[in-house]
Amino acid sequence: TGQKIVAIVTHESAQNLNLKVGEQAFALIKSSSIIVMTEDEGIKFSARNQFAGTVSRVLPGAVNTEIMIDFGDGQNIAAIITNESCERLELAVGKNASALFKASSVILGVPA
Repeated sequence: TGQKIVAIVTHESAQNLNLKVGEQAFALIKSSSIIVMTEDEGIKFSARNQFAGTVSRVLPGAVNTEIMIDFGDGQNIAAIITNESCERLELAVGKNASALFKASSVILGVPA
């Protein structure tokens, strides 16, 4: 089974996409919209999409680092964060991390 993602769409978009409960759809989230965190005990967030997993890839670049977080069953999400943030969070393969993103950052699509 897939992860449950909360998205905000207009009524018109829901009609144009013919969204229906139980029907297939997919979600796109820009990697720069993902917030990465490593500790969340006692903290609540307004972002409705929060997925915990394990860092499976760290690809540093000149300014930013791509982080891949694996949620199991072949499901993962990529995030782009600054190199400074990656160092501050001490992100490395195998470290527990969570991906957060707002419902308004989700773009929905359906198969053609």
